[in-house]
Amino acid sequence: MIFEHEIPSGSRLYFGTSAKIKRQIEATASETLESLGFEEIVTPLFSYHQHDAFDEKTPLVRLNDASNNEVTLRADSAADVVRIVTKRLGRSTESKKWFYIQPIVTFATKEQYQIGAEIINGDFVEVAQTTATLLQKLDEAPIMQISNIRIPHLLNEKYGVSLEVLKSMHIEQIMKAELPWIEQLVKMHRVEELDDLSLFPHDIKEELEKIREAASGIEYAKVVVAPLFYAKMRYYDSLTFRMFEDNALIATGGTYSIDGVEAAGFALYTDECIASKISKGM
Repeated sequence: MIFEHEIPSGSRLYFGTSAKIKRQIEATASETLESLGFEEIVTPLFSYHQHDAFDEKTPLVRLNDASNNEVTLRADSAADVVRIVTKRLGRSTESKKWFYIQPIVTFATKEQYQIGAEIINGDFVEVAQTTATLLQKLDEAPIMQISNIRIPHLLNEKYGVSLEVLKSMHIEQIMKAELPWIEQLVKMHRVEELDDLSLFPHDIKEELEKIREAASGIEYAKVVVAPLFYAKMRYYDSLTFRMFEDNALIATGGTYSIDGVEAAGFALYTDECIASKISKGM
């Protein structure tokens, strides 16, 4: 029996203090991003092409429109923003920098509030710096972890280290690759450890240099590197970052390509930010 006051598992309810914190976070984000040259966009909750952004269709909540065409609820904002800006708005706007404050919905009944931004033809440093600036305005100081998805793919394609092993960070299995430089790569954590890359082969070195250059261009005190980080990310194909407060993932972002459009973007997880502020008594 489902009582009238019950809400579905995974859905969100904010009231009183939490609702006020949510409103303050979103107001600060809007003011900050507008001051940085972003324009706001609100995309439809329904989409015809969300499935293009997902290899696995399970997260999508599906239904049909009036003509019986399949549509899904918005489970990803970045793909829709890029497609709408480049293909629907087209020449009606010259803006390349867009932000949104809206939730995504995934199967079965999970809601996640997000504040995100996409920069058409943007670069990694700009989007990472924007995220860091926004979090500082929100009085949050999470650790920024910079990675490069190309490194795990190179290890898999050329050096015999499986992506599943990297995804689980099974150190013993990674070390079995018996590469003279793999231990240094496993232990790498501080930005300063990227200063001497002479031990690495050219292809790995080239991708590590991208991490070093990105880290040096970001004005933020709490930056670490994780060159072996791998997760099956939908469209990120090079530099990525994640921001943590304790064990909570506060934001993610990076550079990517959607339908041939190069862009950079981030998503700040509003729900985790609200929880962080409540736990600190803010």
